[in-house]
Amino acid sequence: MNRPTESHMDTTSTYPIKALLFDLGGVLIDIDFERTFRAWEALTPLSLEQIRERFYFDEAYQQHERGQIDLATYCAHLRQTLQLEGSDAQITAGWNALFIEEIPETLRAIRRIAPHVPCYAFTNTNAEHQRAWSTQFPTVVPLFRRVFSSWELGLRKPEHAVFKAVCQYMGVPAQSVLFFDDTLENVEEAKASGLQAVHVRSPADVGDALKPLY
Repeated sequence: MNRPTESHMDTTSTYPIKALLFDLGGVLIDIDFERTFRAWEALTPLSLEQIRERFYFDEAYQQHERGQIDLATYCAHLRQTLQLEGSDAQITAGWNALFIEEIPETLRAIRRIAPHVPCYAFTNTNAEHQRAWSTQFPTVVPLFRRVFSSWELGLRKPEHAVFKAVCQYMGVPAQSVLFFDDTLENVEEAKASGLQAVHVRSPADVGDALKPLY
């Protein structure tokens, strides 16, 4: 994840905030792909370094997050790309190992602001990951009026169309939505789509952005 030193919050807008939109992984839930790579290391003759080099957010990864291919198809792709010798269940167990824990400071900040401003979540995810984090972190989903998931929408960040669609679902003009994400590319596209946005580098970035809204 990128961690630049400068702030990426849009502070120039005069539009009132009518909805808050939060990414999940890296903002509310701590994740680490290294945990997945180490789990997969036991299933392949490749070294850990080779796994890191060969895994990336390729077209199959993006299709899986748009719900265009199912888990079995994506596991087959991973099996070929990473020379994995395990079953779908073993590959999936490693895939779900990336989730670590909730980020308590951010959850507390959302609980404080939720009575004052409607809160929503928007995550790039697949069906299996959603089942995993919904079960592993049962206090997260109830914080939001709705969780928008890329695999259900058929679109994923940072595609321009998905920000428009999410704003339409919320019934809030883009300029009155404050969006939080730890990926700079997503933040920049959100701003280009008319949203106000914060690049989250730490829980403090969320807390500082929410203070004026209480």
